[in-house]
Amino acid sequence: MPYPWDVTDPTLHSDLSFAQSLADMADEISMDRFRSADLVVSTKPDMTPVSDADRAVEIALRAAINDSRPGDSVLGEEFGTEGDSRRQWIIDPIDGTKNYVRGVPIWATLIALVVDDVPVLGVVSAPALGKRWWAATGLGAFVNEKLGSPMTNEARRIRVSGVSELSDASISCSGITRWEAEGKLPQMLELSRAVWRTRDYGDMWPYMMVAEGLLDISAEYDLLVYDMAALVPIVEEAGGRFTAIDGRPGPWHGSALASNGLLHHRAIESLA
Repeated sequence: MPYPWDVTDPTLHSDLSFAQSLADMADEISMDRFRSADLVVSTKPDMTPVSDADRAVEIALRAAINDSRPGDSVLGEEFGTEGDSRRQWIIDPIDGTKNYVRGVPIWATLIALVVDDVPVLGVVSAPALGKRWWAATGLGAFVNEKLGSPMTNEARRIRVSGVSELSDASISCSGITRWEAEGKLPQMLELSRAVWRTRDYGDMWPYMMVAEGLLDISAEYDLLVYDMAALVPIVEEAGGRFTAIDGRPGPWHGSALASNGLLHHRAIESLA
C-alpha cells in the first residue's frame, strides 16, 4: 500500500518510542488497580462496564499526548474525540474491561497512531500477561514476553504462519451471540467445520496470536475503531492482513478479520 509520507522518517521512530512510554504509564496505573478490593465499576449508557482504572489510564495518556504532541488529536473510548488533525492517537485504555473487573488477566491497553485515516503505529500492552506487542509501518512487528521483568528490553520479531489450507487452520471467531445478531452464525459455523481447530480467545489476544503465527484467522463483529486501530499495524507488519469481515480495509467498518494473508480471501468467501 503506498503512503503519502516517508514511513522511514525518524519521526515514526520517535512516535513509537513515545507510544512505548505511554504504554509504560498505562501499565503502572492499570496494574496498581487490577484485582483491587476497592476498584470502582459502573455501567455506561451502552450497558458495558467501566472501571476507575479505565478512566484513569485514558486521562493520563491524554495529558501526556497533549504535552508531547500538542498538534495531534486524540480519540479514546471513555472521553471521545479531542482536536482535529491528520495525526490522531486512538486509545482503548483497557481492552477487555469485563475480564479486568473479574480478575481475568486477558486485557490490554491499545495505543494507535493514525495518519490520514491509516493506522501507522500500534502498541498492545498486556501487563497481567507479561506481554507487549508493537509495530510501525516499515519497521516490523515485535513482542516482549518478559514485560515487567528485569529484562524489559527483550524483544522478538514476529511473523504470521505459513498455513495455506483451511483444513489445516486454527481460528478464533469471538462472540457467538454477535455472529447470531449479524445473521452470520451459519457462515461462522460452516467455516468452523472447514478448519482444523476453532477457539474463542476474546478481545485483543487472538489478533496478536495471528501476528505471532499461533493462529491463522481471527474474526469478530460489533467492534469500534479503538478496539482495532492498534491491532492493524501489528498484524500487517507481521506479514498478515487486517480488514473488515467483508474485506473493506482498515478498522473503520465495525468488524475485524485478521489472517496470515494466505487464507484471507477464503475466509471472506466463507463468511459472505
